[in-house]
Amino acid sequence: MGDHHNSFNLPPGFRFHPTDEELVVHFLHRKAALLPCHPDVIPDLDLYPYDPWDLDGKAMGEGNTWYFYSRRAENRITENGYWKMVGVEEPIFSSGGQKVGMKKYYAFHIDEPPEDTKTNWIMQEFRLSDTGSSSKSSKRRGHSKIDYRKWVICRVYKHDCDDNDDGPELSCLDEVFLSLDDLDEISLPN
Repeated sequence: MGDHHNSFNLPPGFRFHPTDEELVVHFLHRKAALLPCHPDVIPDLDLYPYDPWDLDGKAMGEGNTWYFYSRRAENRITENGYWKMVGVEEPIFSSGGQKVGMKKYYAFHIDEPPEDTKTNWIMQEFRLSDTGSSSKSSKRRGHSKIDYRKWVICRVYKHDCDDNDDGPELSCLDEVFLSLDDLDEISLPN
């Protein structure tokens, strides 16, 4: 997906590598408030019909990481598996210290429980904080039938323990959240 930048008219050498704060404040907030975003590089995508390896060519890609807007959903089921939440939701803060959003981690599992297999595919789902500002903006612009607070931005990547260049850099806390899912596989002596 290295050529994908050209379809958005980004100059050569520019890379799409936003921070969590930038995703929430500069992209998701603008989407929820119905404000234009230039350049408009993140596409709308209904995630759940697609397995993570099918995102290439459908979502904004940078290296082995894909970005897209989606609607919040209860069931994150695809044709070959499902996204299972890992750890707890964590807050995203602006550089000024204000809570601007929340981030959840999901791991992709192939098949259905209990025969499912956890993969190295990780999704970070970003949503706005519950402030109500986006719903006021929607009503003011005459779009009250659509609840734009339900928009999320997803960052999907394949986590490779041997190569830190795939996907965003993980903090120690991120690693702990991802490892919590493995606790189910540990058997303790009686």
